[in-house]
Amino acid sequence: MTDSTDPAVAPADAEPGERHASWLELFFDLTAVAGVAQLAHLLHGGPSWPDLGLYVVMFVAFWTGWMLFTVYGNVSGDEARVWTLLAGMFGLAVMAAAVHGVREGTQAGAFALAYVLVRSVAGKAWGRRREYVADLPITQMGFGLTPWIVSMWFDGAARYALWALGLAVDLAVMFSVSSKRLTARVDEEYAQTAARGRGAGRAVRLRAAYTDPAHLGERLGLFVLIVLGEGIAQVVSAASDIPWDRALYGAGAGSFVLLILLWELSLRHGSGGVPLLRENTLPTRLSLPLHSFVAGSVAAMAAALGDCVAHADEAVPERVRWLLCAGLAVFLLVAGVALVCSGRGAGRALLWAGPPVALVVAVGGLAREVRPGPLVWLLVLAAWWPVLLRLRFDRPAAPASPDHMSS
Repeated sequence: MTDSTDPAVAPADAEPGERHASWLELFFDLTAVAGVAQLAHLLHGGPSWPDLGLYVVMFVAFWTGWMLFTVYGNVSGDEARVWTLLAGMFGLAVMAAAVHGVREGTQAGAFALAYVLVRSVAGKAWGRRREYVADLPITQMGFGLTPWIVSMWFDGAARYALWALGLAVDLAVMFSVSSKRLTARVDEEYAQTAARGRGAGRAVRLRAAYTDPAHLGERLGLFVLIVLGEGIAQVVSAASDIPWDRALYGAGAGSFVLLILLWELSLRHGSGGVPLLRENTLPTRLSLPLHSFVAGSVAAMAAALGDCVAHADEAVPERVRWLLCAGLAVFLLVAGVALVCSGRGAGRALLWAGPPVALVVAVGGLAREVRPGPLVWLLVLAAWWPVLLRLRFDRPAAPASPDHMSS
């Protein structure tokens, strides 16, 4: 399922060569390692509703900053300015360092200022290139940045509400503005500027640029891999601090298997880190939000898995249980959406995602005294279901034998 007015890939006459992440891009991704770790630690012990809301806002903000510079490197290729990427890296590092201070109320201003600067540097990078990314409208339409600037004059809940508003505006723009509409808007702005009497010589006509889908998919997959790595780190760290017994073996092994299944669905049977999504079936502006939902849900599960292993001999606290179940439910729901977008039909999506989501919700609501081992293995069962169906019913057709072809 694709938008006929919004190509999922660059035009055929601009086919890029095969590219892989450069050393600079991999160095830049170290900020993602730091940021995901800091954000996941916010959820330890089971978050309250305000803590969970703040986590969602900060994760999406951090992911947005990372994504904008990732797309800049993707489109610019060898022409990307090293200092531009390093400036973005520094801004993201400041955001990561301020995470814990945001919850305590001491570094909220620093987090917001760093985000505004990250967005501004990313915007100026496209201005210098005299380009706009046709399949990513927020590179040209920065309406969502205004609430972040206004938030500098507010404190507490009002400030966080403005952050959420800004991110909601950006998401709305990404879902609603196609490349065709964005191109028309850019051309209209150029015509208006030229007609104001300033002369067409002073008006700057921006060129449309397109992402390299294969390279961008690799970068998005690496981000999901980083988040899965945080899950492994949380489990290993928790296991290293407690006595090893049968309860730990059950919870630890189950956590490892669950992370393997998430990797299987996202990176082996998905595209760009989005589980069960076929390549080149969605425009960039639509696949990127799905990626953020996947990455945020897996990071939340990473924190919950660490708590489960750390208290393997006790009943799982209600907030930890719900965090783990809700994270997996979001992941599976995105997989269901990806199935529909990949043209596999609503019926198949319901069959593949419906039963595991129902199981996860039931476990979250009813398993009130469950211990970590049984809880994690129930979730393994839920995540295994779409993997099983994928292997059973969605295998590529086997090549015909020579005898069959000759007949």
